[in-house]
Amino acid sequence: MARLFGTDGVRGLANRDLTAELAVDLAVAAAHVLAERGEFSGHRPVAVIGRDTRVSGEFLSAAVAAGLASAGVDVLDAGVVPTPAVAYLTGATGADLGVVISASHNPMPDNGIKFFARGGHKLDDSVEEAIESRVGEEWERPLGAGVGRIVPSPALAAEYVAHVGAAVREFAGSDEPLAGLHIVVDAAHGAASTVGPQALENAGARVTTISASPDGLNINEGVGSTHLDVLCDAVVSHGADLGVAFDGDADRCLAADHTGAVVNGDQIMGLLAIAMRDAGTLYHGTLVATVMSNLGLHQAMRREGIDIVETAVGDRYVLEAMREAGYTLGGEQSGHIIMSEHATTGDGILTALLVGARVAARGPLREQCSVIETLPQVLVNVRNADRSRVHTDVALQDAVAAARRELGTSGRVLLRPSGTEPLVRVMVEAATAEDARRHADALAAVVRDRLGL
Repeated sequence: MARLFGTDGVRGLANRDLTAELAVDLAVAAAHVLAERGEFSGHRPVAVIGRDTRVSGEFLSAAVAAGLASAGVDVLDAGVVPTPAVAYLTGATGADLGVVISASHNPMPDNGIKFFARGGHKLDDSVEEAIESRVGEEWERPLGAGVGRIVPSPALAAEYVAHVGAAVREFAGSDEPLAGLHIVVDAAHGAASTVGPQALENAGARVTTISASPDGLNINEGVGSTHLDVLCDAVVSHGADLGVAFDGDADRCLAADHTGAVVNGDQIMGLLAIAMRDAGTLYHGTLVATVMSNLGLHQAMRREGIDIVETAVGDRYVLEAMREAGYTLGGEQSGHIIMSEHATTGDGILTALLVGARVAARGPLREQCSVIETLPQVLVNVRNADRSRVHTDVALQDAVAAARRELGTSGRVLLRPSGTEPLVRVMVEAATAEDARRHADALAAVVRDRLGL
């Protein structure tokens, strides 16, 4: 059987790859593994469940709840809430387990199941492997009062909104940190459709909401953080100060300034790093970012006296680096940004609140981002390539070295084998788009010649 868990839980085409039967089995296996590791010792276990707005989330969340309850776990069903809300609520309620039914920014037909351990932290790889190994096993079922209860708990969403509101008030030192701002919110017809605008309004902003009419089928469809043109147009047409866009489960946030220009995750991270540095809350003056973050972010942080720790691509690697050293800010170019003082995972709504507070205090978002100049970046995906030889083929490495010499300190080259496909990603940054394209195309040609299958 192919490995079930990927870098962000179990995902697949709902009702084909990810079935109700598999959801039940995963929930039961998770309950058994955590119980045997002592996570439930001395008390009746409790889990928090939440989902995004996909129609398949209705039967999958019911299946997960059924599996957990059949294994003796009480379930608090929060309904439609963002992924970071489930992470927070798992910790805030003292639950032993959190489960999110979502495929984040993926198209509607996909769905996923992601588990959080006690405290709202992602499960370790070893725990995921143990759960996977127990799927479908025979087991002794509890009877009578031993089975779990399933309690609809829609009020939990308000607890999350209160939490992010308290975080932004602390960040800004103000009771209405977004007062005076007009913000457009693109909720991607997803989990933030209600709580996202509500959190921003509670902080004092005037909010114009778009893409917040989920019908189970339209999540991420041409809107949200993966389709920013809709947000950019809306900011200009409404004359707003800025706009923010979430993905389907609201663990990501990207933005647009008042001119309709896109503000990417690197720029948001840079803005927040400077703000936290000024407030004395950026631990060791360090930002954690992946190898895909733009060289312009590195240059800007260097000028500001802020260090960057680089990780592999994926929020789990950012989180690992942050937890190991105690860093307080990290994230990805995609807008998946983690502020560990207030969240255990990426939180798009919290990100939007803090960006808004900085704009309200210091001026237009365009000016706040001007210190982070994004260098032209070209990414070429070379398919049908032997990814295992990326770092060992001598001719390819010679070509990479030659490109790096020519670019010097004004550019960057990264070759990254895909973790799941026979594909090699060639990324080049340079002072001009022409140079970036020229080097990327040349290196992609070498990859095809040397590693083509």
